[in-house]
Amino acid sequence: MIRAEVSDPIPIDLVNEILSRLPAKSVRRFRCVSKQWGSMLRRPYFTELFLTRSRSRPRLLFLLEGDDQWNIYSSPQTQNTYEKSSLVVAADFNKTIRGKTYEDLCGYASGLIYFPEGTYGDAVFNPNTGEYAILPEVEKYRKSTSFLGFDPFGKQFKVLAEGFPFCVHRDHHKTLTLGTGKLRWRSKKGCPRYNNCCSEGICINGVLYYLASTETLGDIFLGGSDDQTSYVKIVCFDVRSEKFKFIDTKGLCGRYTTGLVNYKGKLGGISWKYAKAGFGRRTLELRMWVLEDVEKQEWSNHDYSLSDGKIVDDEVFVAGVFVAGVTSTGEIVLSMREPQPRKPFYVFYFNPERNTLQSVEIQGFGEHLGKVKKVFVDHVEDLTLNIMKTSLPERKREATSTSTSSESHLQQDGQEQKRKPKRISTCSKAHL
Repeated sequence: MIRAEVSDPIPIDLVNEILSRLPAKSVRRFRCVSKQWGSMLRRPYFTELFLTRSRSRPRLLFLLEGDDQWNIYSSPQTQNTYEKSSLVVAADFNKTIRGKTYEDLCGYASGLIYFPEGTYGDAVFNPNTGEYAILPEVEKYRKSTSFLGFDPFGKQFKVLAEGFPFCVHRDHHKTLTLGTGKLRWRSKKGCPRYNNCCSEGICINGVLYYLASTETLGDIFLGGSDDQTSYVKIVCFDVRSEKFKFIDTKGLCGRYTTGLVNYKGKLGGISWKYAKAGFGRRTLELRMWVLEDVEKQEWSNHDYSLSDGKIVDDEVFVAGVFVAGVTSTGEIVLSMREPQPRKPFYVFYFNPERNTLQSVEIQGFGEHLGKVKKVFVDHVEDLTLNIMKTSLPERKREATSTSTSSESHLQQDGQEQKRKPKRISTCSKAHL
């Protein structure tokens, strides 16, 4: 009599360890294998383990412009590879978002991308799953913008929208919280007054920062003094308490050339430009400010000159570069601005502490190369993100709920599309 040998079952801890090293899209597929697997892969223990693993392997997120659509790619974020002067990594295609928006206004916070002022309105998009939430309309000045922030303590995403920040008799700002049922804007009181926003926003440890120009120092808050000095200041918005305050910029004044960054958990700003170094040579000059003490508003500043490697060669110089951000380990990431078709596309990692420059060629964009518009650093896949716990307030001739399908399309009435040409809708293979 032949008896079949039954091997010992794989320990559940080992299964969790193996699956936690897979991409998020693979984990979501495995959740559909059976009820047992679905239950196991949704347990808090596994989702926390997956997040821990994901944080140890952050990625770069690329936003590429197409014909009436955006294509999202991601690539491994190189870490501590100073033994090689140049590397090549492959980018993976994530999702396609159909529709138009202004790439200069796109924001990012804790794994989600925010698309304001698109074809059908404002939307928040999960690049890993294709899920999206379309926001209700909000009344605001035509030059006003809005930002996405994340409260790490309450685990909530909020959108801050400028209304009429320069006007005494109109709403200055409004806020909206994702994941709380119906999406509704709430008017804020005690908002700062300023002329206009002049930078992208960045959220650090639950505080949203952006640069704003104020016509007079006395107009910072209602009832201020009569000081008539012109300023550029940093607006701080605490996502949890929804309270505002201003920070003096000190030397951080290049408002159209300076990008705000997260430098090891501190607010920073970096400006950059090419400069001549004599004998036909050139350098890339970086100046970085770091807010060392928030209460005392004390800043440190550092200057760097980059003259080695591909960052100053002819092709990169013609294309230009921009600062994409700073990694959690303190490396400044620069990306080519307008890469040319059939030419290599590079990102650069500059370590200020070691004074080392690492060039990395990114391959895999195919026909989309030459249209890179945004690069986000330290992207982490998080299985707990669920912006789909939302539904739109009912509006005439509009879709009243968001879609969770990566293949679905938002249906819009033809007259509605004509009436609101700048409203936005998103899904992974759907419409922006």
